[in-house]
Amino acid sequence: MSAPAETPGTLASTPPGGWEPMVRLARRARRPLERFLRIEAASGALLLVAAGVALVLANSPWASGYGGLWHTPLGVQIGTFTFERSLEWFVNDVLMAIFFFVVGMEIRREIHHGELSEWRRAALPAAAAFGGMIAPALLFIALTAPGEARAGWGIPMATDIAFAVGVLALLGKRVPAALRVLLLALAVIDDLGAIIVIALFYSAGVSPIGLLVAAAGVGGLFALRALGVRRFGAYLLPGFVVWAGTYAAGIHPTIAGVVIGLSTPVVAWLGPEGFVAETRQHLADVTAQLARPGDSEHGLRESLHLVDLARREALSPAEVLIEALHPWVAFLIMPLFALANAGVSLEGLSLDGASRTVGLAVAVGLVLGKPLGILVVSLLVVRLGLAVLPLGLRLRHLVVLGLVAGIGFTMSLFVANLAFGDSAFLGAAKLGVLGASAVAIVVSLLAGRLLLPAVVDSAAAQNADDAEASTEQ
Repeated sequence: MSAPAETPGTLASTPPGGWEPMVRLARRARRPLERFLRIEAASGALLLVAAGVALVLANSPWASGYGGLWHTPLGVQIGTFTFERSLEWFVNDVLMAIFFFVVGMEIRREIHHGELSEWRRAALPAAAAFGGMIAPALLFIALTAPGEARAGWGIPMATDIAFAVGVLALLGKRVPAALRVLLLALAVIDDLGAIIVIALFYSAGVSPIGLLVAAAGVGGLFALRALGVRRFGAYLLPGFVVWAGTYAAGIHPTIAGVVIGLSTPVVAWLGPEGFVAETRQHLADVTAQLARPGDSEHGLRESLHLVDLARREALSPAEVLIEALHPWVAFLIMPLFALANAGVSLEGLSLDGASRTVGLAVAVGLVLGKPLGILVVSLLVVRLGLAVLPLGLRLRHLVVLGLVAGIGFTMSLFVANLAFGDSAFLGAAKLGVLGASAVAIVVSLLAGRLLLPAVVDSAAAQNADDAEASTEQ
């Protein structure tokens, strides 16, 4: 296959000597991190709009209609069997399971061949995430009295990756690529920690029968993999069984999404080299079929089918699903979650006594606990020689990282719903999350402008960093 003709003064889509299918595959496969970050940055802006709309509607003359919308019953009825839940439940327990499914695949991919694949690369983000989870929880416990209020200790532990990456995107070239990579790795571990907390501390009493059903679903997933089934649709039924069993067991059903995501293969069947070899062979077969017009079309259809199979199997199932689902999660599911959960009505909201303390503890945990925990533990492991700062990063970058990690929107609101249900503390906790996230966004932008110099020339910036490093030594 020859490269397209080049128009004078422009570059051809394929470099000279390059083979177009291979170049296109390389463009798809390289730098998935940048594509992920671009989607998350745009999603952060949409989340902010959705949260603002929810707050306005919850405190407007249409508040009753807004609340009634999310309590609209949805369900199915088959004979005498009826299953009915609210629209809010559908968003939080069904759609968010897809969100956690993508999170699970991201974790699996990073562990296999990403930033968490080697302990030296994973040590710093793991330590930073640990500090960023422990410090906010301890601060929350220290500020609240024993009893029901302390059930919200897990709320300030989580970082909202969409907002965090959005803030870094607004800072532009001030933010080095290494800081974005460190933030993503930290957020992946942070999400894993939040998932463990939800599974262990925010699930109801576990039913053994439900666990057996979920285990049967997981067994079905691995059985299909063992049989070599590659069609994604075949995995929907066992995936639903895992979700239903988890829900019946009393564990929050979004954990099923994580389990399925972690079990999704992250190794491609063919890979780039196999794709090139297979496609060349099948394209040669197609050419031979076209040279014999009198032959049956069956051979031609078979060759084209194999070419399509090679295209689909050039990337791993996890990579394909992440790329396919992530826009839906970023631009539909997460904004819907914000619309359903960020609408805190200030009318009748009690901020006296224990409720006020809960809201304050959530805010302090996110705005102060997150950056302090990340900064202190990161510096400690670096000083002890257990981890090293990525090339080009300094103390000021860790400060900005900690401040950005204090934005705890989606996961924090999710945990708040699990911690307090319909109690009087829920509104105060949500208000604390929204207020703290807003403060963290503003402070992060200001700190980024003050601490991170504008980069015009990468070579000059590197020379400045080298000079700073030699001065510190």
